[in-house]
Amino acid sequence: MSAKPSRSDLEALWMPFTANRQFKANPRLLARAEGMYYWTPDGRKILDGVAGLWCVNAGHGRREISEAVSRQIATMEYAPPFQMGHPSAFELANELVKLTPGDLDHVFFTNSGSESVDTALKIAVAYHRVRGEGARQRLIGREKGYHGVGFGGISVGGMVNNRKFFGAMLPGVDHLRHTLDLEHNAFSRGIPEWGAHLAEDLERLVALHDASTIAAVIVEPVAGSAGVVLPPKGYLQRLREICDKHGILLIFDEVITGFGRLGAPFGAQYFDVLPDIITTAKGLTNGAVPMGAVFVRKHIYDTFMNGPENAIELFHGYTYSAHPVACAAGLATQKIYRDEGLLTRGAALAKQWEDALHSLREAPHVIDIRNVGLVAGIELQPRAGAPGARGYEMLVKAFERGLLIRATGDIIALSPPLIIEPQQIDEIVTVMRELLDSVD
Repeated sequence: MSAKPSRSDLEALWMPFTANRQFKANPRLLARAEGMYYWTPDGRKILDGVAGLWCVNAGHGRREISEAVSRQIATMEYAPPFQMGHPSAFELANELVKLTPGDLDHVFFTNSGSESVDTALKIAVAYHRVRGEGARQRLIGREKGYHGVGFGGISVGGMVNNRKFFGAMLPGVDHLRHTLDLEHNAFSRGIPEWGAHLAEDLERLVALHDASTIAAVIVEPVAGSAGVVLPPKGYLQRLREICDKHGILLIFDEVITGFGRLGAPFGAQYFDVLPDIITTAKGLTNGAVPMGAVFVRKHIYDTFMNGPENAIELFHGYTYSAHPVACAAGLATQKIYRDEGLLTRGAALAKQWEDALHSLREAPHVIDIRNVGLVAGIELQPRAGAPGARGYEMLVKAFERGLLIRATGDIIALSPPLIIEPQQIDEIVTVMRELLDSVD
């Protein structure tokens, strides 16, 4: 395809989460990538401010990953995961559980964050059924939560635009109120002080539905796709306490926060809260090959390990679970993280990141800045009668200026690769300031 494709060159592809007509009238194409940068087909350099899509944590063009993938394809491109196995699946699982907190020591492999969420929800419901509490089928999500695009993820999710076309497909799902409150927490640096009491909303739902009907609560430690919504101090700890009190499983959706984004391997460690299940994807393979993983605590796994030894304990799986090529990419990625200290590097850069982003506080249109680790959300005042228009214009102008950002309505999300250098942090903020000054 040429650097300037015609509309007909683009028409066959129905693009995901994209304004297709606008894009195809003025496409933004990426042709290659290395380190912190993309390049367009015509050779323009684009600083990656969002790690691809929250996933390229070790930076682009990592030869270690591409060589591992190439070797695996040449050796064995596929192995069936049902009643069969291959060595790298077990090797990767053993490497991953070295990173998880507490007794989250068993891994179920999927192909995406959406599949990880649906897998976690199924495990939660099945766990209670195996224990003899089959009435526990209700799932609790949270407003503004994003848990992928499977029917289960949409049902427990709480982003309106992801639900209005499809509705809530699972029966009996309910939602906690969200934790975003600009009146009390606007421009907080790091985790906000106000709002731990919002976790008490779970007690309201327990009283409404009865704990004996509730299987699990699922939340993102930091809600990324909703625009970097942070948990107040003590909020996640209180959710854990309430779940323990009522025998409810707590699921952390760490598709975004997993693998170093907050300056710790997982958000569970950053917030010092042990969930029962963690869902991951994205950074697991540095975005090189689609793969997800669900971590469960030992007592959950052990509960399923009963009955005849030749019986399948969990009737669930995917054709591409623990795909050999994905495992090769995952193993190479984890070695990079380990050798370069990337899973904790964000902690060392967090203060500079915070100071740089909050220097935009007085810039035009900015009504809030939220940050934790190496992630930030800049919320803009919507244009009267045109919500999302200002954010979209920022996205387009940033690309033209040589910066890749993420726009969720009028919220700009930033989450650069963990290899970012201080001067590149300054470059991102400089471009953002110029854009905010130029946008009406």
